[in-house]
Amino acid sequence: MELPIAVRDALDAARRGRGMPLFEIVEVNGDSHALRMVPLEDYQGKLQVICRKADLLDVNRLNSKLGRDFRVISRKELYRIRERLGVELLPALPSLTGWETIVDEAVDSQAVVTLSYKPGGPQIELPSEAFHVITADAQRMKLATSAADIRVNLSEPQLDREQLHSAIERFTNLRIRQRLEDTLELPPLPETAQRIIHLRVNPNAVMGDLVDIVESDPSLAAQVVSWASSSFYAAAGQVRSVHDAVSRVLGFELVMNLAMGLSLGKVLKPPEDEPDGYIGYWQQAIWQAQAAGVLSAMMRRGERPSFGLAYLGGLLHNFGYLVLNQVFPPHFRLVCRNLEANANLDSSLVEQHLLGVTREQVGAQLMENWGMPDEVVIALRHQKNPAYDGPYSVYAHLLRLGRQLLIERGVDLGPSLPLETNIYEQLGLDAKAVADQFDGMMDNRDSILAMAGMMQH
Repeated sequence: MELPIAVRDALDAARRGRGMPLFEIVEVNGDSHALRMVPLEDYQGKLQVICRKADLLDVNRLNSKLGRDFRVISRKELYRIRERLGVELLPALPSLTGWETIVDEAVDSQAVVTLSYKPGGPQIELPSEAFHVITADAQRMKLATSAADIRVNLSEPQLDREQLHSAIERFTNLRIRQRLEDTLELPPLPETAQRIIHLRVNPNAVMGDLVDIVESDPSLAAQVVSWASSSFYAAAGQVRSVHDAVSRVLGFELVMNLAMGLSLGKVLKPPEDEPDGYIGYWQQAIWQAQAAGVLSAMMRRGERPSFGLAYLGGLLHNFGYLVLNQVFPPHFRLVCRNLEANANLDSSLVEQHLLGVTREQVGAQLMENWGMPDEVVIALRHQKNPAYDGPYSVYAHLLRLGRQLLIERGVDLGPSLPLETNIYEQLGLDAKAVADQFDGMMDNRDSILAMAGMMQH
């Protein structure tokens, strides 16, 4: 396999100038020896840090040791650098950029290292001595934590409140109160959401009841009509009223859950400082809601969960992200910087390491306190827990499968997480039929993004 010219020249120069031992280009399965390069900058200049791929680089620790304020360089600039070098990934070769370099101490514990320049492609395998030659001028510091040592609480929700209270006491001046939403200093459950919850549990509810609730909120009414009029639904004729939107286009349950998600979303504003490259909160919400709705509708009759609750779980899946921003500023800013530096790791690892609690725990706790349906609470809490098989587990599995299918199709929802090999069988789904449906959803990308845009107003 031929190396990119810039990479080959850098290795040849090291071999000639410093007597570097021979290296091999190998097909490597797994990342046990893989390194990654993290390019950073602040107002004083640029820096690159080399660490093991599976470790979490602690940008806070780096800044504290150096007295600087580094963050990952912008995606736009990183793209330009990679394009100039002819690589798809920036390999851990300091001479490619010439920037000041720091190597995490854990790297030197490996007998061999592998350097990647293309996702999923061949890797350059070097003995440790050769890598020492390449990085002879770099500083060594302890900056990273093994992801395997970060214990995310996936399966013990009974400990969530204790962990959340511990994080609040550690990072804020908030006083712990009996009611969680009072402690978090969040507004109470909005009146519209309260009325919809009461409507949901009313066996005698009719469409007119929902129309009355929606029409009592002018901005919500306008959005429901806008949704129904969007090209995504291709409604025949003009949609003139909320009643028209509910009865002829969207349906009772979809409107009920869209209205619920929008009402709750307006309780908290999306953060102003977000990780570079992350798609917006409402884009994530709409993508996950559509995915969960499609998957639930494809399940076998008799095993099929409520479409509306699956959709609502997707719409609210990331609500804990908004809560973290509300409760933990300025620590949320530090979370953002570390999410950028560890884009290959799931957000739960970064949040657990920095705060001691994850967005999934926080979001589920608040939903439970607000009296939201158990199906939604379970979906939020266990969406990253493949081992959960308790009540309403199907809603969590739908979120996890939907997320992975979207990521595979280019929707930036974070790094891939491994799926259980039997997840399709477990949900009674045909993998090929599901793939076809999701490919079709991608054809409607513009309409879905337009819907997300409507949610922001």
